[in-house]
Amino acid sequence: MDYTALILQISLLVDVGLVVLIWLVQLIVYPSFTYYQPDNLFKWHQQYTTRLPFVVIPLMLSQLVLAIVAVFYEVNIINCCCLLIVLFLWIFTFTSFAPLHHKISEGNTNQSILQLLIRRNWIRTFFWSFLFIIHLIAFISL
Repeated sequence: MDYTALILQISLLVDVGLVVLIWLVQLIVYPSFTYYQPDNLFKWHQQYTTRLPFVVIPLMLSQLVLAIVAVFYEVNIINCCCLLIVLFLWIFTFTSFAPLHHKISEGNTNQSILQLLIRRNWIRTFFWSFLFIIHLIAFISL
């Protein structure tokens, strides 16, 4: 069995989930935060941050494991770059977005924090889209 092809196929499926999710968050969810009154945003954010991890965590964990396994089976520039991008996304998410969401969870819903959330999320949107494109090109090339 060609494990490299199988890993690539599963990676592409996970990437699709993350790309759809990140674009929805970037174009709809985060901008919608700016329309809420502070008290309503605080209430909604509590629901959002308790429900979204059920979707995000399995996808991100899967992507990390697949990137590590891909490098284990075949060390090449593409697999190594993809792993580095995934690691960057993990670090960036937990060092930049977790603190911003924590501030909102504490009731700090000012527009500057919300706009920072939207601006920074473009970076994640770019990198998750880029990973999807890399895996799509690799899949087409099989």
